[in-house]
Amino acid sequence: MALEWVVLGYAAAAEAIMLLLITLPGLDPIRKGLISVTRSLLKPFLSVVPFCLFLLMDIYWKYETRPSCESDSCSPSEHLRHQKSLMKSQRNAILIASALLFYWLLYSVTALVVKIDVLNKRIVKLKSQD
Repeated sequence: MALEWVVLGYAAAAEAIMLLLITLPGLDPIRKGLISVTRSLLKPFLSVVPFCLFLLMDIYWKYETRPSCESDSCSPSEHLRHQKSLMKSQRNAILIASALLFYWLLYSVTALVVKIDVLNKRIVKLKSQD
C-alpha cells in the first residue's frame, strides 16, 4: 500500500514544481513553453482526483475497522501502534488534500495565464489597428 502514497506524493510534488515555475517572476522567456507543457499535462494529472478519492475511502475504511484502544486493556506496544496508525492516516489525508489543492491551483493559474496572454494579444492587435 505504500507505493500508491509514493505515487501521490510524486504527483503532488510535480504539480507544486510546475505551479512554482509558472508563477515565478523573471521566467518570461520560457513561460510559453512551460504553459504548453503544463496544459498538455493537465489531462493526465486529472487522474489524481479519482485516485485521491479512492485513497480517501481507504483511509475511512481503515478508520472504521481499526480496533479501538481506549481502555487499559491495551499493552503499551498496541497503544503505540494505534497512535502510529492515527498519525499515518492524518499524514495521508494531508497528502490527499495537498495533491487536490495543487491540481486545482495549477489548473486555475494555467487558465488565468492563458487568458492573460489572449488579452495581451488582443490589446496589441487593437493598438496596431489604431
